[in-house]
Amino acid sequence: MAYEKIPDSVIEAVLRHHDIVDTVGKYVQLSKQGKYMKGLCPFHSERTPSFTVTPEKQIFHCYGCGTGGNAIKFIQEIEEYSFPEAVKVMAQEAGIPFDWTAADAAPSPADLEREKLIEAHELTAKLYNYLLKNTTHGQQAMAYLRNRGVTDKQIDHFNIGYAPREWDTLVRFLDQRKFDLALMEKGGLIIAKNDGSGYVDRFRERIMFPLWSREGKTIALAGRLMGEGQPKYLNSPETRLFNKSRNLYNFHHARVDMRKHRRVVLFEGYMDVIKAWSAGVNNGVASMGTSLTEEHAALLQRNVDEAIICYDGDNAGMAAALKTIPLLEKTGLKVQVAVLPQGMDPDEYIEKHGANAFMREMIEHPVSATKFKLIYAKKNHILLEEEGRKDYLLEAAGIIAALDSPIEREIYLKDLSREFDIPIEVLKQDVFHHREKSYKMKPQRDKNDNWWNTGRNENRRVPNTPAIPQAPPVLPAYQSAERRLLARMLQDAEVAQAVHDKLGDAFNVEDHAALAAYLYAYYAQGHDPDVSRFIALLQDDRLERTAASILMTEDNFPFDEGLLEDFIREIRKVPLQREIERKREEMVRAERSGDMLLAARIGIEINTLERNIKQR
Repeated sequence: MAYEKIPDSVIEAVLRHHDIVDTVGKYVQLSKQGKYMKGLCPFHSERTPSFTVTPEKQIFHCYGCGTGGNAIKFIQEIEEYSFPEAVKVMAQEAGIPFDWTAADAAPSPADLEREKLIEAHELTAKLYNYLLKNTTHGQQAMAYLRNRGVTDKQIDHFNIGYAPREWDTLVRFLDQRKFDLALMEKGGLIIAKNDGSGYVDRFRERIMFPLWSREGKTIALAGRLMGEGQPKYLNSPETRLFNKSRNLYNFHHARVDMRKHRRVVLFEGYMDVIKAWSAGVNNGVASMGTSLTEEHAALLQRNVDEAIICYDGDNAGMAAALKTIPLLEKTGLKVQVAVLPQGMDPDEYIEKHGANAFMREMIEHPVSATKFKLIYAKKNHILLEEEGRKDYLLEAAGIIAALDSPIEREIYLKDLSREFDIPIEVLKQDVFHHREKSYKMKPQRDKNDNWWNTGRNENRRVPNTPAIPQAPPVLPAYQSAERRLLARMLQDAEVAQAVHDKLGDAFNVEDHAALAAYLYAYYAQGHDPDVSRFIALLQDDRLERTAASILMTEDNFPFDEGLLEDFIREIRKVPLQREIERKREEMVRAERSGDMLLAARIGIEINTLERNIKQR
């Protein structure tokens, strides 16, 4: 949605009320290091913290992925809001009055397309739901759902529908409502015919599940076949609305319960989420046609502290759970697994044993991630045979050896000792050898790493080992000069005016020149230096990142007129140096072609340019 210009006073009030450390600290565990606060970046996966918050300047910046800005920008990124949406939410939280509304001015073409696509998806979901419940087309589908134990309440809550077998039901529906069919094809709802003569429906003869954004808007669809055939599930393609690696099914419904209880239950399929919801699992989500990704894990980490994996009880489901565990643990989440009987999925378990048994036996009593790994390992060995028992015990020792806690290792070793009648001291020897081998194989640079997590659990650190600081990238002299000059200009209006008079927009890096231009205009409007406020006015993702990165430059060096002139001189050299390089290439070409007179003339021009550089 387009908005009227948000008053500067509202933006300033929001930034004053929302301290950057408090804002970020709700999502990231921060640790004080000098005048900075550091933690693991919530926007990409990392083991060593590169995410830095500067309370003095009220900004954040990640040296790993480059994300940076002020408190508003952080909320934009973490919650995937637009700038106006972020300001509005933060203003509401702070009790700051706001009165801007949807603008009369025409929204941008991109905004219009997005709004049209969302409108079309919302109408499509309603159409399929209507066809399921109210027409002869949907009778077979309704019978199928009834046979699966799906109730009217579930159909309404999850807006389940049916796409009929006809080729153009949705095409005609959208065309009659004056939707641009080319845009609808771009949005993944319909498909262009190979001969270019028109369009056909993407989904036909399938049970339909709307897929929602985090705000609850329909942004894609998934269709399930009722009989045999492939693919069993067909999802919308990735579009400007829908990214399967970042969206989770039912997230917008589950989010309130997730945040309240700080726990999420992960399922493999849409039907599992739906049936579990009726069993009382209000915090259930599922990935959309893909394995869980790092983006999914990061999204969950921002909302919960614990994750219960409830995948199918067959070999494929257990293997998927085993793959998901380290992905979640990497973000700092506590991970447990609900172990279903062999070959049974959550939907089937609920049908056979009932909702109460599912909650009591599966959800309320999951096993630890380590226990699950041991269960999975045991399935791969024939324990009735001596060789099978031996191989399992060796594998189990390796699993237990990976635990950091001596207490946890002791508990699992005692269980193994009792189960197989093996002295615990013997098992400990194998665990010790595993840990010793792992330590020797660990790269030297890792031995002094900090151990962090971005969850709300305690951060851990190897005792008496200092953190290894990250080496900043080495920049060309002129780029370093431009960044240090801009860092000073952002905090000193007089320096900005001097640079304006002496250099203007002659920065060599495009983003630096753009920042300087915005900064000149900012001060010309009578604003005082305020880096957080300046970043808020940019509303350009790339420039916000660049500004935040520049502001992380160490700027406590002595600055005077002489240094200012040195920086400007270094910046002005670059066009001449580039011209010299171009001339040298011309001279080489002239020499190769035998035109020595031209080569000599170019050589004189190069000498003149080099003298000009020395005189600057």
